[in-house]
Amino acid sequence: MPVIKSAAKRMRQEATRRARNRVYKDELRTFTKQLDEAVESKDSKKTTESLRKLQSHIDKMVKKNLLHANTAARKKANAVRLAKTSGTKPAAKKKATAKKAPAKGATKKAPAKKKPAAKKTTTAKSPAKKKTTAKKSSK
Repeated sequence: MPVIKSAAKRMRQEATRRARNRVYKDELRTFTKQLDEAVESKDSKKTTESLRKLQSHIDKMVKKNLLHANTAARKKANAVRLAKTSGTKPAAKKKATAKKAPAKGATKKAPAKKKPAAKKTTTAKSPAKKKTTAKKSSK
């Protein structure tokens, strides 16, 4: 046991963090096992859902510095590869949807007018340019 107060506090903090980190790592294993089971059962809906949960959880772990970014990328890539073997298409990223037309009763607002740009006035003088003299070569 540490004698110094700060060392004792550090031990308590480490114990708390270790317990919290263990929960995240256990959940990672659980989501991975769920994906394996879904692939074995060849249920495409279940596979897609478990893949989505696994990827989300991995991203959260990276955000909390529990996994290195490259390790996370490798785990996600392996998970997608596993999901593809079962014939499941991984969920593609959603594209930005086009703006919807305004409702019938809505009126269009006039675009805001731009203010003319103010002229910049410089009070500091620019440094004088150096005069260059061409050297004549003597032959």
